[in-house]
This record gives sequence, C-alpha cells and structure tokens, in this order.
Amino acid sequence: MPYSAHSTAIIDEGAKIGDGTSIWHFSHIMPGVIIGKNCNLGQNVFVANGVILGDNVKVQNNVSIYQGVICDDDVFLGPSMVFTNVNNPRSAVNRKGEYLKTLVGKGATIGANATIVCGNNIGEYAFIGAGAVVTKHVPAYALVVGNPARHIGWMSAYGERLQFDHNGEAVCPGSQVLYRMIDGKHIEPVT
Repeated sequence: MPYSAHSTAIIDEGAKIGDGTSIWHFSHIMPGVIIGKNCNLGQNVFVANGVILGDNVKVQNNVSIYQGVICDDDVFLGPSMVFTNVNNPRSAVNRKGEYLKTLVGKGATIGANATIVCGNNIGEYAFIGAGAVVTKHVPAYALVVGNPARHIGWMSAYGERLQFDHNGEAVCPGSQVLYRMIDGKHIEPVT
C-alpha cells in the first residue's frame, strides 16, 4: 500500500516515502528526505532535508528531525524529543556547513522530551529515558537517564530492564533471551 498523508501535511517534491507509512496533521517533510516502509509520523513533525528514517520508525507528536540525523529500522522517537545539529549556534553566524551527524541504532527508544546533542550516536536497542539530555555516545542496549544523561543499566531488545547475576548473565523477562556482559561495558544477546 502506498504511503498516506493527512491533507494538512506538506510533503515537498523529492522526498522518498515507503509503502505503508502514515504522516499526520501539520507535518512537513522536506525534499531529499528518505523515509522507509511502515513508519508513523505523528502530528506536527518536521523532517529536514537529508534525514534518513529506516523501516517501522515511530515518530511521536511535535518532533523535529534535523539534517544530519539517521535513524535505523524500528526506532521510537517519543513526544517532543529534540535533536540538535550544531554545537555552538549563533543567529548571526551561518554554520550550515558545520552540521554534525547523529546515528540512532536499530530498535533504540528515545523518551518524551529527551534532547540528543548532535554528534552523539545512540547504539542499537539503547533506551533514553524521558527528559534525558544525551551529551555523549550511548552504547548498544544501555539505559540512560538524567541531565546530563548517565548510564544506569541495560535493556533487552524486547524493552525490558536486565538484571545481571554474578556470572555476568541476564535473562530478559519478556522474551527469555539470554544476555551476557562483556568487559563490564557492553552486553550482547547469546544466540
């Protein structure tokens, strides 16, 4: 099925939008945007030129996705979360050539009202708590909260908090997948 868009949405010529995607009220999609299949963009969403969204990305209301952002498949962007694309903006100084890239890995969740400072990547299946301010890279599966965001635990791909035993192993309570701690700084599912 081709994509659908509310009559108030503005989709500029040159945007590429995948089948099954829905775009809701008062949203604006710029030219040069690539949006995958089966995505959902809520009310009042802005997507800037050059942004890439993978398949099955969910963008909640009032989110602006600025140039330099790439979201892999299955990413969730919570209501009113914020991306930036320049570290030192000034109204009187044109810094369009200084946009920094931000990659959001497959399956990551960014909570409501969180801020992602540009140039900081979010690992796959990471979970950014509501209102967090991300000022550095976030590892895969990490749970981060606060301002500035700090790493407080680990999440499964299923979206459940993991509790590791003394052997460095945890079982996701939702999916029953086993995870193993690696060097105290990373985790991975055991397949």
